[in-house]
Amino acid sequence: MSNTGAWVQRIAQDWLVLSITGSATAVGITTALQFLPTLLFGMHGGLIADRCNKRKVLLLTQVGMSGMAAILAVLTLSKQVLPWHVYLIAFGLGLVTAVDNPTRQAFVNEMVGPDQLRNAISLNASVFQMGALIGPAISGYLINAVGSGYAFAINSVSYIASFTALLMIDERQLHRSGLAARSTGRLRDGVRYVLARPEVLWPIVLVGVFGVFTINLPVTLAAYAKSEFHSGASGYGMLSSAVALGSVIGALISARRSRTRLRGLVAIGAVLCAVTVVAATVPGQWFYALILVGLGTASLMFLTAANSSVQLAADDSIRGRVMGIYLLVFIGSGAFGGPLLGAIDEHLGPRLGMLLSGLVPAVATIAVACKLAHDAQLRVQVRLSGSRSGHLALVPR
Repeated sequence: MSNTGAWVQRIAQDWLVLSITGSATAVGITTALQFLPTLLFGMHGGLIADRCNKRKVLLLTQVGMSGMAAILAVLTLSKQVLPWHVYLIAFGLGLVTAVDNPTRQAFVNEMVGPDQLRNAISLNASVFQMGALIGPAISGYLINAVGSGYAFAINSVSYIASFTALLMIDERQLHRSGLAARSTGRLRDGVRYVLARPEVLWPIVLVGVFGVFTINLPVTLAAYAKSEFHSGASGYGMLSSAVALGSVIGALISARRSRTRLRGLVAIGAVLCAVTVVAATVPGQWFYALILVGLGTASLMFLTAANSSVQLAADDSIRGRVMGIYLLVFIGSGAFGGPLLGAIDEHLGPRLGMLLSGLVPAVATIAVACKLAHDAQLRVQVRLSGSRSGHLALVPR
């Protein structure tokens, strides 16, 4: 609820800025301001998750996010909202999110026993990523149906559900792993941990590259709806709904997988790049929306696989800081990519923005694949499976 609500808020405020200023660059600035706190304080958010009672921290973050939405709702509905109001509230929401996200990710470990941890992390990662893809669709519908102001108001009220759910949790049934002491719970320990483990490092590297473009897909969709298809908020909502439908399919597939190996993650990333490039070339809004369903599926599967791989590879005592670094890279890359992609969409066209969103991550995916093959001493070989057909395989050198 809260993660989806945060994305409802983000998209509604992006559309509000676009309506006020008419500038895709201004939308990119709003995105950057919402993601910048994670870039600056994401690791500190992970440290808070390791040191503090996670349930109590989450109760506070729900109150903070609800309050931000309520303030923006009042300003918008009273027709007093200005761009700097949205910028300030976006930054404030980002500050709360920098603590909420790693805490919520690490809290999964306390919710279930060790026998169910692997599946629970995969399921939670799917829900986390699905919120980022479904939220824009819900927001697009609310903007078109009732306007941005009421979308903010509905989002503010929605946090009552997550706050109530947290209150109903019986803390005696949680699987506590112990809190990190100040002497051992240090930020640099998390950095060293990540750098020393390839199974953590490479998913984070790939997520950083994909995050520059994937997390900013709504910026490109808004530009498509406005300048390419001329379909306005309703078209934006329809395109976002197509991505959301794909994300639901991806979540159902991902929830059945307990873990994805690094090779599998690279393969999913390659498929995501290919679908993105195809989307940049197709004409017509409905055909484009159809491709977006596949894009949503591949995006959800890739981000869920990366998220769950990092969480499962991290020890209990340092998982909060590791997830803080993961989210710093993922959302921080979004802060960098927001203004960049917004400027590309505005000045060079959304199709070029979409094309670059596939080509640039493809280069990184190939580089990581080559690195993994080199470290494992593997090479590509064509194996014949019949008189005329064959397939590629990785074999020892």
